[in-house]
Amino acid sequence: MIERLEPLVGRWRSSGRTVDGMQIAGTDAYEWFPGRGFLVHHVDVRMGEDRVRAIELIGDPDPTDGGRLRMRAFDGQGWYGEMRASVDEAGVWTFAGDTMRATLTIDPDGKTMAAKWKRSTDGATWVDWMDMEFAREA
Repeated sequence: MIERLEPLVGRWRSSGRTVDGMQIAGTDAYEWFPGRGFLVHHVDVRMGEDRVRAIELIGDPDPTDGGRLRMRAFDGQGWYGEMRASVDEAGVWTFAGDTMRATLTIDPDGKTMAAKWKRSTDGATWVDWMDMEFAREA
């Protein structure tokens, strides 16, 4: 399944907003870790007045969880989180954790993609959090 992450590789201009209207803008970059066992995702965005920098490692299929890919994220404020990544037949990625989840759709032309994020405080009730759009940089 990890090879299906290939369309993400590259640098993207990211923009969006949270449901309460906070603007988000910056860059996302994806690159293969040597050996192609992990995809490394670098995030550098502004959420309102705050700069958010994070790194994610996506890979490591979990044989006890249908082969979904483990995803580990770390940010500049010391936060750490884990999610699982899967892709359906239509090519829509789902990234799911205990308190956050997202669906990511890459347009067939490979030049744009969109993500819808949801959050939960109890792991059962999910509410919209933010919508993001990405445009591939040349």
